[in-house]
Amino acid sequence: MESAIALTKSQARKIILNAAGLSQKAQFGTGIEAVYRVIDHLGFVQLDTNYVVERAHHHVMAARIPDYQNEWLAELCKDGSIFEYFTSDAGFIPMHDFSYTLPVKKAFKTQRKPLTEQEIKLMKEILDRVEREESLMVGDFENDRLEASSGWWDWRPAKVALERLYLDGSLMITRTKTFQKVYSLPLDLVPRDTDITMPSDEEYARFVIRRTLGALGIASEKEMAWRARYVRGNLVKKEIKKMAQTGELEKVVIEELKGPFYMLPDQEINISLSNDVFILSPFDILNVFRHRLKDFFNFDYQIECFVPAAKRKYGYFSLPVLAGETFIARMDAKADRKQKILVVQNIHFETIDLDQNIIEKFIQALKAFVKFNQCRGIIFKKCNNEIYLEAISQSFLD
Repeated sequence: MESAIALTKSQARKIILNAAGLSQKAQFGTGIEAVYRVIDHLGFVQLDTNYVVERAHHHVMAARIPDYQNEWLAELCKDGSIFEYFTSDAGFIPMHDFSYTLPVKKAFKTQRKPLTEQEIKLMKEILDRVEREESLMVGDFENDRLEASSGWWDWRPAKVALERLYLDGSLMITRTKTFQKVYSLPLDLVPRDTDITMPSDEEYARFVIRRTLGALGIASEKEMAWRARYVRGNLVKKEIKKMAQTGELEKVVIEELKGPFYMLPDQEINISLSNDVFILSPFDILNVFRHRLKDFFNFDYQIECFVPAAKRKYGYFSLPVLAGETFIARMDAKADRKQKILVVQNIHFETIDLDQNIIEKFIQALKAFVKFNQCRGIIFKKCNNEIYLEAISQSFLD
């Protein structure tokens, strides 16, 4: 029988927060070097197009890096330090992990439904054109739609072909300043010294396990397998069992929670937090698995942009607010870029008492968030705690 390390929920929370880079402000330092360190540590930073406030990938960085500049991600892509690809979701990955995207690309190529001769012909024509012109955008193709669009995801044939070529690894993408995709050949974007060897099934599974635990701190089989869900089979679950038996993983038992959970064997257990306040993106690594928020943090959270308006409780795009190891609020906000005002539609505080020190730290986090969204002011429309709101509002008048 395998031995297991027993942890309290508080110990587990601190391990999770430290792994996420949220144990203290500037845990990875400052400047563009810190951006790379965040991505290299997490292994993957999810990208999202929602622009109600600044996009998720920038938000993740700004929460961890003081005075973060949006152009730093583009600079790291340009110099070949990182690249964008779709693994469990779309996001940024360190270039030295490039080979571990190859099984995903193979899966997209071999597991998709059979293509028609017309689709194959269009993809070949697009590849030939990219080879000649070096890079292309969807707008570089004539509208080849035969029927009127039926909705947001009803892409025209050229767009579908470009995305297939991107997912199967025939093309890679970069972004314009306005966030539009630019499609290029991998040869033009991948540094020559990059490892492009296809890993074995076992190597890929073990990579996913280590990367997921490095970013989550503590994880279940289900969460680790999720990161490899586009590659068929129970690769990850099989390797977890092997690694636990050989001591390459530690089994963890956490009070009141049903496991099994795992962590890396060199994981520090007694971690101190700075008790700083972080305003987080819904797509932050800490928030991706909603059940973890409920189990470990007693925070029942859902992003409500996917919920019909009449059924929303907190707002369209409410942002979790973390203080130390406790979620203290959720804030529905929108950047009015024309007026340069951050409009806070709703701040809903959890039913816990906050001392003045936490309120002050929340105020500082809000001021940084206003600046990050390139706004000059803030207005508050609704709050479930008038005392807290009065203190926060007054600080912006002083």
